[in-house]
Amino acid sequence: MTRKFFVGGNWKMNGDYASVDGIVTFLNASADNSSVDVVVAPPAPYLAYAKSKLKAGVLVAAQNCYKVPKGAFTGEISPAMIKDLGLEWVILGHSERRHVFGESDALIAEKTVHALEAGIKVVFCIGEKLEEREAGHTKDVNFRQLQAIVDKGVSWENIVIAYEPVWAIGTGKTASGEQAQEVHEWIRAFLKEKVSPAVADATRIIYGGSVTADNAAELGKKPDIDGFLVGGASLKPDFVKIINARS
Repeated sequence: MTRKFFVGGNWKMNGDYASVDGIVTFLNASADNSSVDVVVAPPAPYLAYAKSKLKAGVLVAAQNCYKVPKGAFTGEISPAMIKDLGLEWVILGHSERRHVFGESDALIAEKTVHALEAGIKVVFCIGEKLEEREAGHTKDVNFRQLQAIVDKGVSWENIVIAYEPVWAIGTGKTASGEQAQEVHEWIRAFLKEKVSPAVADATRIIYGGSVTADNAAELGKKPDIDGFLVGGASLKPDFVKIINARS
């Protein structure tokens, strides 16, 4: 099966109207590339604005959402609200949510189930910390994080898995093409064993961790790397080169 390349841009807690306008300008000026799904995730206050400005070929995602449709949960947004804005995607399980805000595997799984049930597609992030990699626990950590949603019996057609080694996020360190491919291959084998060969073959597994215009082409050549989730580099015009890494 040919899996469509997927490139996401996670803007994190960055931006104002002026900088959003700047990003929109270079994305809208980029050549149409129908062979790539392009999805950017602005901070929540700018979701509707970014959607209103971006061309049809660039979709907008939320960076997070909660596990219920509404209620007394100050500061949260729900999949229903994301859908009401006309958006299709949300990022869940990002390492900053796990390790800065203390979200557990169980909570992230609940949020994922609810988002999918509400009709929102999920970029589901997994990844190990440096000490976990150095201790030889890369498989254990990533498989544990995935098992949390396998146990929920989720429907996989609306999930993209983002493997993001925590030690390579915002550090300037990047897993080599071989290191990233190895873990992506392990993840696909895990899906084959725990879910089904069909799901393993169809599910897109993208890489995130200091992806740049300089290393995207090499990473994109690997057979089990189906795209990227990009952080800081998605705020700059070179993001277009990453989108076109397989062109």
